[in-house]
Amino acid sequence: MASETVQVTCVTNGGAKNNQGIKRKHLGSDKNTTDCPGEASDVKGEIGTSDLTSNITDDSQPDGVSKKSRLPKELTFQDMYNNQEAFDDDDDDDSDWEPVQKHVEILKWFCTNCTMVNLDDVVQCDILALDDLAISSIQICGEHKESGILKHGFYASPCSPMVDLPQVELEARGRDKDLPVEASASNSSTAVGFDERMLLHSEVEMKSHPHPERPNRLRAIAASLSAAGIFPGKCCPIPAREITQEELQKVHTLEHIEAVDITSQMFSSYFTPDTYANEHSARAARLAAGLCADLASAIFSGRVKNGFALVRPPGHHAGVTQAMGFCLHNNAAVAALAAQVAGAKKVLIVDWDVHHGNGTQEIFEQNKSVSFLDAKLILEHVHQVLYISLHRHEGGKFYPGTGAAFEVGSKGAEGYCVNIPWSRGGVGDNDYIFAFQHVVLPIVSRSVNHVIYTIVSRSVLQCWLTVFQTPIAASKFAPDFTIISAGFDAARGDPLGCCDVTPAGYAQMTNMLSALSGGKLLVILEGGYNLRSISSSATAVIKVLLGESPAPEPENIVPSKAGLHTVLEVLKIQMKYWPTLSSGFEKLESQRGMYSMEDESKELLANSVKF
Repeated sequence: MASETVQVTCVTNGGAKNNQGIKRKHLGSDKNTTDCPGEASDVKGEIGTSDLTSNITDDSQPDGVSKKSRLPKELTFQDMYNNQEAFDDDDDDDSDWEPVQKHVEILKWFCTNCTMVNLDDVVQCDILALDDLAISSIQICGEHKESGILKHGFYASPCSPMVDLPQVELEARGRDKDLPVEASASNSSTAVGFDERMLLHSEVEMKSHPHPERPNRLRAIAASLSAAGIFPGKCCPIPAREITQEELQKVHTLEHIEAVDITSQMFSSYFTPDTYANEHSARAARLAAGLCADLASAIFSGRVKNGFALVRPPGHHAGVTQAMGFCLHNNAAVAALAAQVAGAKKVLIVDWDVHHGNGTQEIFEQNKSVSFLDAKLILEHVHQVLYISLHRHEGGKFYPGTGAAFEVGSKGAEGYCVNIPWSRGGVGDNDYIFAFQHVVLPIVSRSVNHVIYTIVSRSVLQCWLTVFQTPIAASKFAPDFTIISAGFDAARGDPLGCCDVTPAGYAQMTNMLSALSGGKLLVILEGGYNLRSISSSATAVIKVLLGESPAPEPENIVPSKAGLHTVLEVLKIQMKYWPTLSSGFEKLESQRGMYSMEDESKELLANSVKF
């Protein structure tokens, strides 16, 4: 929690001469004071000590002044009590009245969880996360003023001040007692990439409230993992290193790399109005990219099973030539190319950040690896990257404005960019899982007899792939390495995303993707600005990486009307490049009326419960 004071001017009633005395005392400096006619110049500022009034007789004073002049020079409380009438304001002449400005301090505090400002007398954050583009998405943060989330993670109560760490740890570890215990790197372990130097990247210039992309994001996730005994504990760390210029040049131009590096010589700088840097930012960005590259190599080579990159600054908005959207270097792109260097031929990137990853799309939308097309080139040996993004779009009104369904890639890479653009805010688990079932998984994998609409368990799908040693259908992408650009700003309560995905929803999506690539999966932190949401969601994802099965999903997922429309739009565009989507499109078209009726009945039921 950060606190601050605001000075507000107010008007009070009082005489001009007396007000000047009050003003001088408030400022506390004789240099700024001037003596006024008829006012004592005693530096102590005591009332009634001037010799001027002692030389004036009672007969020469108006009635209203004579009472006050007879008072003793030094008043005691007894004098005041015995002469109360002398203090009555019986002067009806208001000619000398003038307004006086006083500075009144109003205390406020910034919520640790969501960064919003609250008045000091409010104990819990009562800010509404109201989205102009989705009026229905209204949520109250509710985090306590003395939140313990930075020490205990999301396990700390949002409604109570900080409690003892041992109590929180016992409760958290009791819930997670069934997770396997892993303490060292092995081919069956989950690795976490983290380095405290990334916390030094922060905005120097003080704005009206803290920047949403702040060091506390990593602190809250790390505190949650620590409280649960997951990291350190069940996950193994990997050593941090700074990415090299040579590695970065596979993704960014030299001019961009140098523009980021030069910020280390500046106290404060900005690439865009919302993308800041300080003297530590360039190193933090190199560390983040280096950790992602090394995690990708370690996972693909089999040294570890899977991994989570707990890194910042985020990366998916950083394009070939520019930093933007809080992002400096594109961590997911760096990881994808590192996996290719390690031997991966097909890399899948699924980006579920609420904002479209325009930088990642730009880097991979042109298939540079096949631009030299050789007649003897065998398709199986072509290095390919498939980018799939689920994001708010609002017809281009939602930041960054890119990512329409018709953006499919170019110059030999058509179909290798799949955008699932939501048309509104408030999108929740059902729409995301529905899109996974009908768009994402049919493109990248295939279950028996095309029955992909009810998800088979991860273990069943992995057994199938192991037995047949090959993808069931050649038209599938069938990646041998999978990356999740895991922004958690579509999570419930996020002040920027204003959507409604829960930790259980993120766990389900992770579980679906874990069945691909032989389990070779790297999750990279992108956005997410509500500390409670990102820490609980990240923890849920890491539990799946450790082998915990999420809660069973409902058999029949019913999307919203807007969600169904988006999925149908994407299928209609993408089935040109992925023919196996055709049957799914036809089936959904025939069931459109049924889904719409179910969605409307759910809305009516929800409204009746609400009122």
